[in-house]
Amino acid sequence: MLYGSTLIDFDLKETLPMAQDKKQPGGWKEKIEPWFGHAEDIVYVGLGLLLAAIALSLLVTELLYFGNYLLARTLTDNIVFLLDRILLIIIFVEVLYTVQVSFRQHILQPEPFLVVGLIAVTRRILVLTAEMPKLAKETQEGFYHSMIELGLLTVLIIALVLCLYALRQREQSKGERS
Repeated sequence: MLYGSTLIDFDLKETLPMAQDKKQPGGWKEKIEPWFGHAEDIVYVGLGLLLAAIALSLLVTELLYFGNYLLARTLTDNIVFLLDRILLIIIFVEVLYTVQVSFRQHILQPEPFLVVGLIAVTRRILVLTAEMPKLAKETQEGFYHSMIELGLLTVLIIALVLCLYALRQREQSKGERS
């Protein structure tokens, strides 16, 4: 803590005795607590299996679509659709990674969620910009709405990148202090 020009560093746990430090041995809370940990692990394993199954089925489907588009010689007409779905698979894989980290460390990390957000916003920007010429031909109002959405998505990307940068700076400063 900073007072005037003097830096005073103290640990509140050493200064203020907390009620949680005075746990009664053999209490009912300590007996139930491991069960919550086991339930959490079971839920994470179930989520991980479900996410992996979804990602794998999407991947197989995309490979089939890709093959069909190649054989029909319509790949260039369907690139945006394929790219959209590929980025969706990446989002599922990143969420699966987040579940894996949460299962292993029993802590919720914000960075993977920010990365998923960045991928999702990038996915939408790519699809929107690919559809822009079509929208411009159809209606002027649809084009303007797309431009507004594109601007908001750009602001969102900047915000997410700044959050990631701030979190990484915080981690680096914690590493330097240790």
